[in-house]
Amino acid sequence: MKSALWVGALVLMASGPALAATGSCERVKADISQRIINNGVPETGFTLSIVPNDQADQPDAQVVGHCANDTQKILYTRTSSGNNPVSGAATQDATSTEPQ
Repeated sequence: MKSALWVGALVLMASGPALAATGSCERVKADISQRIINNGVPETGFTLSIVPNDQADQPDAQVVGHCANDTQKILYTRTSSGNNPVSGAATQDATSTEPQ
């Protein structure tokens, strides 16, 4: 009986960080979003998404943070619905793909 209680307690303790990881990712995402907005980017001018590490290499997206013990990445993508044109982003992408 006591061993079943200990096993149950260990299972609950082990699942705690996994359940808290999603909440911490949302908090980190909200903090990053607020910093971007404070730098003058309109809220409609970008998106942030949380993806697993193996899906972080996406076109036109930049890794701006990580969470959940570095198992998740937060990606920044500029959208054209903001006040600033996206044409500057295309120029930056073009220069970064050239061989050096």
